[in-house]
Amino acid sequence: MPRDPEETRARLIRAGERLFAEHGIEVVSLREVTRAAGQRNATALQYHFKDRRGLVRAILARHNLVVEAERHRMLDELEARSGVSAREWVQALVMPAAAKLADRDGGREYLRIVAELMNRPDPRFDRQSLEDIRSSVNRWRKLVAPLMPELSVNRLHRRFTALRIMHFELGRRAESSRRRDDRLFASHLVDLITAILISPVSEETSGLLRERSQKN
Repeated sequence: MPRDPEETRARLIRAGERLFAEHGIEVVSLREVTRAAGQRNATALQYHFKDRRGLVRAILARHNLVVEAERHRMLDELEARSGVSAREWVQALVMPAAAKLADRDGGREYLRIVAELMNRPDPRFDRQSLEDIRSSVNRWRKLVAPLMPELSVNRLHRRFTALRIMHFELGRRAESSRRRDDRLFASHLVDLITAILISPVSEETSGLLRERSQKN
């Protein structure tokens, strides 16, 4: 009996998830993914995902649904309140992703893959994704901006730095052996990201920014 196409797709996603996390997205061949998924048809992966990028998108989508829903829920609750602290906004960013550390269905592999993507020398983001109002991260970026020094938003791009460090730390944690409890790690990560966002811009940094502006 022919295998269910949805089962085949799921097997390919999970095989890619595991191999990309363990060895790197660009290191693993699509043939290896197909073989690890138990597929004899060499074109199965291309049929379902077209190429490597399509498979990566499918892996991310499998986990992003949960992360996005939880982050939007937390942001809804914060927006309904007044006097929300910077740390609470950061919790809404970090905690939905950190919850994947406890997800035994590929959660830690997902975090390692996202960390690799975010920490490439030239991460690529299309303009549409950066302006997508449905994205919980873009929503968070707009909500947290008023709490930050203007220079750190428009000139130093600290929100992007915070995202990169968050994903790097989550990926590093996911790569290590599983712990019984990740609460201390997550709380410390929230503290770290909060400090990055709200710390004042030094006179030295401000001066160097003015110097660069004058040269341009």
